Amino acid sequence: MSEGRVYAASGLFVCFEGGEGAGKSTQSRLLKDTLESAGRTVVLTFEPGDTEVGQALRQIVLSPSTGELSHRTEALLYAADKAEHVDTVVLPALARGEVVITDRYVDSALAYQGAGRDLVVAEVEQVNRWATADLRPNLTVLLDLEPSAGLDRFAERDRIEGESLEFHQRVRQGFLDLAAADPEHYLVLDARADRDEIAAAIRTRVEGLLP
Repeated sequence: MSEGRVYAASGLFVCFEGGEGAGKSTQSRLLKDTLESAGRTVVLTFEPGDTEVGQALRQIVLSPSTGELSHRTEALLYAADKAEHVDTVVLPALARGEVVITDRYVDSALAYQGAGRDLVVAEVEQVNRWATADLRPNLTVLLDLEPSAGLDRFAERDRIEGESLEFHQRVRQGFLDLAAADPEHYLVLDARADRDEIAAAIRTRVEGLLP
């Protein structure tokens, strides 16, 4: 879907994506600290669950006790979380001219519920673009990691982490396909590299986008 794309008119919207255990949370925090030390106002957020409504939705989609969900039900719950997140957290911060850094966004739905669940990716995208008013990140940082390496970092797994290795391999390929289709707005990095080297590469790319 290329028509109607919306990028932040003010502020800067940066998204971190990737599979389980790729280091998204770590790199998100490092970027936040770097930008704040340079005097920028930063909102660090995540999906699913960084709103009151989102917390309830997160419990449903991630708790192992939920059991099996219809794949379409799961996709719609994630989309609902995104709608609330964008309307109440992301857009207000961007309107204030702030930098928004999110750990996961629409690409996660396309990779997990689309490629991973074998739903029609175009249909999952249509729902999620509507839910987010087609707001796109100025930059998506994809931390790429072989699923077996990432999953080994978890002693306990939530409902999605507990899916098969084949599922997570489809998810990984889904992310890589998204990045390959729009290289201008992606930075793909090997998540096995040194943490500080990854952070430096991200910082360099983001500095070139700051208003």
